[in-house]
Amino acid sequence: MTKRILLAVSGSISAYKAADLTSQLKKCGYDIHVLMTEKAQAFITPLTLQVLSKNTVHTDVMVENSADRINHIELGKQADLFILAPASANTIAKLANGFADNMVTATALALPADLPKFIAPAMNTKMYDNPITQRNINTLKEVGYQIIEPKSSLLACGDIGRGALADLEILLQTIQENLQDTKIL
Repeated sequence: MTKRILLAVSGSISAYKAADLTSQLKKCGYDIHVLMTEKAQAFITPLTLQVLSKNTVHTDVMVENSADRINHIELGKQADLFILAPASANTIAKLANGFADNMVTATALALPADLPKFIAPAMNTKMYDNPITQRNINTLKEVGYQIIEPKSSLLACGDIGRGALADLEILLQTIQENLQDTKIL
């Protein structure tokens, strides 16, 4: 049976990397369903991820495709794994505090407790190291989220430090190991 992955994309310059992640996961045979925040759509279009995933990209919690199901609830019920990559400081804060004001946060809040859940932060070093962001990350860890640590690199803002989205290979390996799959590209 094909494993279903919910890939949530939030507003970070690293959002463009979701295209490569989607493409590689699809090549591995996974069923990819992409969720995007409004801010993520400023960096990459839903159409790009729809073409790569071969599935509708969910961008609005208030849009329902059929009257007999609630998208953000059903998506979680059918998922084998949830990953937020990239995870902005804003979306991390919303998740840590139980906000459900967009498709990503509403779906995440409705996920089954035992579903593997991952967050791959991507932001400026100062934002990542900020005690508030670290508190929010620790809150998410306490409720079962696993963190895929950002790497140190030259960041889009020109700073050098920890905050860049983890490498594609790390993201793929983490997903595949947690789905008990051995197809590492």
